[in-house]
Amino acid sequence: QVHLVDSGGGLVQPGGSLRLLCEASGDIFRIASMGWYRRTPGLQRVLVANISRDGYTTYGDFVRGRFTASRDTAKNTVYLQMNSLKPEDTDVYYCNGKIYSSPTTYYDLWGQGTQVTVSS
Repeated sequence: QVHLVDSGGGLVQPGGSLRLLCEASGDIFRIASMGWYRRTPGLQRVLVANISRDGYTTYGDFVRGRFTASRDTAKNTVYLQMNSLKPEDTDVYYCNGKIYSSPTTYYDLWGQGTQVTVSS
């Protein structure tokens, strides 16, 4: 089995910063991609940032240069550095991992979510 654990959310004032972390563990053969999505209750998940296996990073339109995704492949961990946070960034952020535990066994996994609240 493969597991994802995400963390790092919290309460921050507008203009502040947070760093989210997501670690994959278990029987990992290959990571196809790992990234972050956000979801407001009642709405679909929206892409925040995603890193492909070859390191190509895609960002959601609302990020606009404020967030940076990075990874430590040795630790099977991705990070999301969130700067210049705005109240409208408030949401639950979920890590997503598309991970193979063998050449033919594939998981599309979600972390438990971490709350980001931007408020004065």
